[in-house]
Amino acid sequence: MLIFLSILFLVILAVFIFLRLPRFGKLPSGDRLKKISQSPNYKNGQFQNLSDTPMITEGVGFFSVLQQFLFDKKTRVKPVDTIPSVKTDLLNLDPAKDVLVWFGHSSYFMQVDGKKILVDPVFSTAASPVSFNIKAFNGTNIYTPDDIPEIDFLFITHDHWDHLDYKTIKALKPKIKSIICALGVGEHLERWGFDKIIINEQNWNEEINLGDGFAINTVAARHFSGRGFVRNKSIWVSFVLKTPTMKIFIGGDSGYDTHFPEIGNTYGPFDLAILENGQYNKNWKYIHMQPSETLQAATDLQAKRLFPVHNSKFPLSVHPWDEPLKIITELNKEVKLNLATPMIGEELFLKDSDQEFSKWWEGV
Repeated sequence: MLIFLSILFLVILAVFIFLRLPRFGKLPSGDRLKKISQSPNYKNGQFQNLSDTPMITEGVGFFSVLQQFLFDKKTRVKPVDTIPSVKTDLLNLDPAKDVLVWFGHSSYFMQVDGKKILVDPVFSTAASPVSFNIKAFNGTNIYTPDDIPEIDFLFITHDHWDHLDYKTIKALKPKIKSIICALGVGEHLERWGFDKIIINEQNWNEEINLGDGFAINTVAARHFSGRGFVRNKSIWVSFVLKTPTMKIFIGGDSGYDTHFPEIGNTYGPFDLAILENGQYNKNWKYIHMQPSETLQAATDLQAKRLFPVHNSKFPLSVHPWDEPLKIITELNKEVKLNLATPMIGEELFLKDSDQEFSKWWEGV
């Protein structure tokens, strides 16, 4: 019994020490926590969604979800070959270009109306606190922080590992002029050495004037947050980006809900909507959209063009890696939205609505 208790104590101690590593960030405290506690959507010590949002679909057991995720290898198909990509030189990009370059999953660079923008950058090999879990597919890590120019605005939608990566953010720190993030995420960033002066963290339904004709509205999403065992201490957001010549919806992770038509009616139409399309499953249908719902959300937003992200880099669900793009392109034959599907590193010209893309995921 003494040996067992000693081993148990050591395991608990090891976990405690591990969870205190800088990569896990820090829970909000002090004035930040006071501001959070005054939020209308912060109740019972947690941020809440607009609608009731169970993590697991009704009638589905936790252990059946865990079993499928860990052991159902028949459906969890990874690419048999290297993901194709091209590498656009961002350091020597023509400053007059209005362009988006995708890094896979939900990470991308934008240059628009003279400003350089980075969204949810993850250049590590895993979307996890440990390097051997949720590893990136071969070919998806062609970019590193060294390839990124000085950034005017860094956007962070929420604090999950596949959107906020400690090593990436630390490496990019000297290049970041200003950060716009979800309320509570600033606590992580300050722990990682960022000056709070450059951190602008907001709740839903707030507006930020960025100067030079740029502005941001923070809007609702339907998701959750957390980097350890504690959830929903910071919020999850999407952004309405207004530039001097464009309006772009920067979507964070979100299940489908009434907030999409509300945002469309308030801020639309959008020149481009960037929406999640991947890592879905019927067992957690409230926190991630199916491809049909992504198309519906783009329609609700009154988007002139849709760029579906949150796919093709990390295996965070059990669907085949290429299924999100296959399904959304097939469904779009009926919906007929202007669908942008660039490969990793390919230039997406923000003001060229006639640009065409190959079905690069076929045969991989």
